[in-house]
Formats: sequence, structure tokens, C-alpha cells
Amino acid sequence: MFYLHQRLDPAFEELLGRAVAGAPLSRADGARLIRARGSELAALMLAASTVRDQGRGQVVTYSRNVFIPLTNLCRQKCGYCTFARGPKDPLAHTMSPDEVLALAEAGRRRGCKEALFSLGEKPEEVYDFVRDDLRRYGHETTISYLREMCARVLSETGLLPHANPGIMTREEVASLRECNVSMGLMLETTSERLHTKGEAHFNCPGKIPQLRLDTMRYAGELGIAFTTGVLIGIGEAWEERVDSLFAVKEVHEEYGHIQEVIIQNFRVKDDIPMRHKDEPSVYEMLRTIATARLILGPAMNIQAPPNLTPDAYGAYLLAGINDWGGVSPITKDYISPEAPWPKITELREVTEEVGFQLRERLAVYPEFVTQDRFVRESCRPSIERWTDESGFVRWEEHAW
Repeated sequence: MFYLHQRLDPAFEELLGRAVAGAPLSRADGARLIRARGSELAALMLAASTVRDQGRGQVVTYSRNVFIPLTNLCRQKCGYCTFARGPKDPLAHTMSPDEVLALAEAGRRRGCKEALFSLGEKPEEVYDFVRDDLRRYGHETTISYLREMCARVLSETGLLPHANPGIMTREEVASLRECNVSMGLMLETTSERLHTKGEAHFNCPGKIPQLRLDTMRYAGELGIAFTTGVLIGIGEAWEERVDSLFAVKEVHEEYGHIQEVIIQNFRVKDDIPMRHKDEPSVYEMLRTIATARLILGPAMNIQAPPNLTPDAYGAYLLAGINDWGGVSPITKDYISPEAPWPKITELREVTEEVGFQLRERLAVYPEFVTQDRFVRESCRPSIERWTDESGFVRWEEHAW
């Protein structure tokens, strides 16, 4: 019996035992796990931690990055988004090449290795002035401009680009392949229900689940190490969270390219349509993280952002995560600007207090660095300069 001192429902205990032993889980199993309460939740977290230790050991990672918001114009306005700006907003802005390179260079001087490009999706489809800006920079599309900026940042600063431009065609993904060490797109949810009027994804064509899964598959076909994840608390049901996790699992089983899965909690902001909604609790996060670990298995890197739960993020280590994501010494989190990053000294203290070792990684995980199909020749010099034989950053400079 796996839990000698817990008085659990025998069927639930048997389910945890199977998960720890590596048996495949069904959606019904996931739906049972994610509703754990009381002693069941404690047992679920223990099982998830056990599975994490099987695959990831006692090392917890983070990436030191500079956040480059190439444009905050977007063709859609999700109900929870404060990043996208309207055309009359004084903060609406597309960065110039000089601004991008200056910010990247400032990040390099502070010890950053990753240039995280986050941007609105295809704003040129709806805004004339965005098309004018792009033409002034010599481009017709945001993706084309992004490609040039990724290539220039890589060649002129050595920082490794990681781009998150939204849904893309296979050709667009391929165009970014040679100048990105990895790429990302949050699946968020597979719930079609959230596209109805009044829900979080109403009138958001880029959030159609199948299109996002297609983009993920293109990256797999092209051998791109990829980041994805789920966003919880935007109106989805518990079972829909499980469905989203299984969708990620199925894509990864087909292509083997998902390097990390983020479990991100919705945060209320004053300037969003969903400002009156409730945020998911820490316990919701713990249930979802632990269930994700058992569904996705010991080898997957599972991440939860520490800045979105500043008073309790250490508990996520007890639910099975092994990564904190990108943390920047120089730029704010433009997606959640009200939530400052923890200092690395604090992050290290919290991580070590729970019993883990904190290590810096690149925007591509160590196990992907050793696989030639995931490493671009243009990125190899920076990878080799910064990493040791383990694939982690060999020396962490400029601690803050």
C-alpha cells in the first residue's frame, strides 16, 4: 500500500499507486485526481512530488531573461488580458529596431541569456498604423519583423531568442526556426465553450484550440523545442483543465518536442473585462499542478510562475513543479505588470528551504541541448559559451 498513514478512499489510493508506478492515466482518472480535497489533496501532492523526483531529481531551474514586448497591439482582446492595447491608447507601441537592440544589450550586461519576445498577434490585420510602422521597418507582417529582430539580437548580442507570437502557419514557424533557440505558445484551454459571448475568448480567432494545437504540431514537425501550458481560472471547468493537459500530452507523444508545460493562474487586473471574476486559489493551483505532473509524467518540466503567487509559491514545489520559468533582473512581466519578479536571492532561499537546488538554465532545456534536431547552428556558439557538460549554465553571474 502506497500510503501507510493516510485513511483514503481505496479507489483513490489505488489510482495514486498506479500513477506513481508509471501506469497511463485516463481522462476519468485525471478528473478524479484534480478534485482531491483534504487528505486526498495531501496524498495527491506527495504522489506528484514522488513522480517529479523520479524524473527531475532535486534540481529546480529558472531562465534569466530580458522581456522584449515587440508590439502590444493585437488583433484580439481576451477577457483577461492587460498586455494588448487599443489604437488610441497612449501606451500602444511597436518597438523600433534600435529599441529592441538597446534593451537586449542592457539585458546581456545584466547577465541575461534569453531574449523573450512576447507580442500581440497579427495586429497588422486590423490596424492601418501598424502596417505603416512595419513598412517603415521594411516589413509587411509582424512575423517577418519579428524574424529580423530575433536574428539581429542573436547575432549582435548573443542572447538566445525565444519567441511567442501567437498562432502561426507552418511557413511562419519555419521562418523563425533558425533564429530561435526555442519557441512558445500557451494552449491555455481546449474549451470551445469559452468562445461564446460573455466568455473569456469571445471574438478571439487566435484562441481557437485546434489552431493553437496546429501551431504546436508544426513546431514538432520542424524540431523546435517548445513551451506551452494551461491558464486556469478563466471560466473553464475542472474536466476541461484535464482535457487541456491531455491535449498537450498527446502532441508531445507524437513529436517529443514539448520542453515545458506552464500552469499559470489568472490574475485580476483593474483594466480587464474579467476584473470582477474570482482568481483561482492556491489550492486550485496545487491540485492542477499535481494532476498535471501525474498526467504528464516524470520527464516533463512543469513550471509555475512565482510572481503570480508571491506569498505562497514555495508550496508549488510540494505539488510537483521543477521550474520557475523566466525571471528578469531588468524588465517587468509585461503580461502581469502588477506582479514583480522575485529577486534571485529570494528565489534561491525559497527553493532551498523546501529542499531543492536552484540552477540557471537557458531558454532551451539541458536534455534538448544534447539532441541535434533541436539545436540550430546559429544558436550553438551561445549555448556552448554558457553551459557546462550538464547543459545548465556553468556560472551564474550578477546575482540580484
